[in-house]
Amino acid sequence: MKTPWWFLSKNPVAILLVPVSWIYFGISQIVFHFRKLKPIKSKRKIICVGNVLAGGVGKTPVVRQIAGRLGVPIVMRGYKKNKKTGDIGDEATMLSRAGLTVHVGDRKSNILLLNRQDDNSPIVMDDGLQNPTIKKDISIVVFDESLGVGNGFLLPAGPLRVPKRFVSRADAIIVIKNKKSKKSFNLPVGVPVFYAENQTVSPYDENQKLVAFAGIGYPKKFFGALKNVVARRGFPDHYQYTNEDLEKLLMLAKKKNAKLITTEKDWVRLTPQMQDQIKYAKLETVIDGLFWDWLKEKLK
Repeated sequence: MKTPWWFLSKNPVAILLVPVSWIYFGISQIVFHFRKLKPIKSKRKIICVGNVLAGGVGKTPVVRQIAGRLGVPIVMRGYKKNKKTGDIGDEATMLSRAGLTVHVGDRKSNILLLNRQDDNSPIVMDDGLQNPTIKKDISIVVFDESLGVGNGFLLPAGPLRVPKRFVSRADAIIVIKNKKSKKSFNLPVGVPVFYAENQTVSPYDENQKLVAFAGIGYPKKFFGALKNVVARRGFPDHYQYTNEDLEKLLMLAKKKNAKLITTEKDWVRLTPQMQDQIKYAKLETVIDGLFWDWLKEKLK
């Protein structure tokens, strides 16, 4: 899905959709309370890292940092996985490439499976803050400073999955810093807030002209992190590129005398042949040291 343009501002389209968002949230709460009847409690602590916005805040790099630092497994749904082809999904592939153990599929089943191991280390759950079937020991909400809470409206009028007040239920908040902070972005009082910084590392030098493309929640974030971009193309999140798409991109790059560049999340969705022709910019996330002190105490 391509992020709707009305998600980031209070415009007429968003306001017209507000009544629909109330109905949508009401139905989702009925389903939530029904699923809450039979939750499981893991013997291994569950660290849930999620967001209250519909994608695009930089949650996966935070998951990678936490799981890598602790040396623990990750359970995730594996968005757009395909059993027939063995595709585990772009985010899961990206985490696996970092040398992490990733269990894709039904999170509840995978947690029960991991509980059978002779291991008391925690489990990191990628997303699932709104999943009541699994009890979390530590819940962490990730925000991007430049996005904040968007226009503050619930889906489909805005990007929020739940009302802003639900954030106060989290154990901690990680805010990814950005040069441009959304003015209306206010955090709840009483919840520990930690900061992280993203650095997009291009495989090319600054003088190389680039044609950037991305199929992520907010492609503009990626484009803005690169230098000397002469053309850009945005696609829906988790977009599966066709041969025609890639041929057009290659032709555009040739016309601009530039190199194609994309995100790692997009790159893992390309065919091996295209991966040889196209490079990705690596996203490195550094979380404030105070967060690791807090997490260590919390895990005790």
